Amino acid sequence: MKLTFEQHLEPYYDAAGTAYASSTTITDVNPTPNPQLYAGQLRKGTMIEMHAYGTFSNTGTPTLILGFYYGAVAGTALVASSAVTTTTAATNWAWVLHYEGQVRSEGATGTIMGHGVVEFPTSLTAFTPRRLPETALATVTIDTTVAKALTVGATWGSNSASNTLTCHGFRVSLRN
Repeated sequence: MKLTFEQHLEPYYDAAGTAYASSTTITDVNPTPNPQLYAGQLRKGTMIEMHAYGTFSNTGTPTLILGFYYGAVAGTALVASSAVTTTTAATNWAWVLHYEGQVRSEGATGTIMGHGVVEFPTSLTAFTPRRLPETALATVTIDTTVAKALTVGATWGSNSASNTLTCHGFRVSLRN
């Protein structure tokens, strides 16, 4: 008999992340604290699923990059969009980011392969889905031997107090 599991990582958020504005530096935008993976928690074959959603507003047509990161934004991008030109005059338009990956190997040079989708709004009621990665599926190197934070990262292409993004929800699940 093979045992199976599904684990939803804490924390369970009841508030949004801090609004991200006036910066072109990649920034962790999810609510805090960050979900943590412990050393050895990711085993060969483990599936990790991440889902985040939020809103953004802008002025002009700045570009925006959204992604999921292993070891915070200073770590490794598990998956990230290219710089997408946003539609001008967005006001609290909803975005969604989703990823699912499978650990292929463990260790200091472990690997994970995954895919996802980001839904960028083109109006208040419409969106354009983008497959992630936007190129062929790729294996990403991850260190499974040390604890790592998982985060949602965002990068605006131009600095303006009117270019704001808020992550309202973020969840992470593991299963074998």
